[in-house]
Amino acid sequence: MARNTMDSRTRMSDAEAALRSLFLRGLDGDAAAYREFLQKLSAHLRAFLGKRLFGWPDEVEDLVQECLLAMHNQRHTYQSDQPLTAWVHAIARYKMIDLLRAKSAREALHDPLDDDLAVFAESAIDASDARRDLGGLLQTLPERQRLPIVHVKLEGLSVAETASLTGMSESAVKVGIHRGLKALAARLRSKAP
Repeated sequence: MARNTMDSRTRMSDAEAALRSLFLRGLDGDAAAYREFLQKLSAHLRAFLGKRLFGWPDEVEDLVQECLLAMHNQRHTYQSDQPLTAWVHAIARYKMIDLLRAKSAREALHDPLDDDLAVFAESAIDASDARRDLGGLLQTLPERQRLPIVHVKLEGLSVAETASLTGMSESAVKVGIHRGLKALAARLRSKAP
């Protein structure tokens, strides 16, 4: 256990040293070092924020970009005698807190929906009415058209399963579906106001 802690500190100090060196060189005008710093920092921030915002990958990526922009705009505030990662993590935490506050404020505006609401009751009645109406329409079709539609389109069986169940050939099932849907569409058009 002590060795894992030491390895973790060593990796952190290696990351700190590498990032700090690139950042300071970037501040001195080395554009290539600054570009490399931003790339390495992006990966570091994704890991840092990803652990804290697990399950929100889109927010993590947006937050990484916000942090990079804030760090770029505030780079003059970095004190070179302080650890760079402490400065980076402080900015990342502030940005994360801002995100969580904004999410919380948006969520507070949403009222939970109760299943008892009339809207849901009406949709259940509408669905029941639709099933009844569809059943009535299907009864107007001959069996060779009705059964393939019921089994394939409504019950989700395959054409082969429907053929086996009804004793029809697979091509007859396909033809029955096509002709039946065409007949239903014609009936609906003739009933339309």
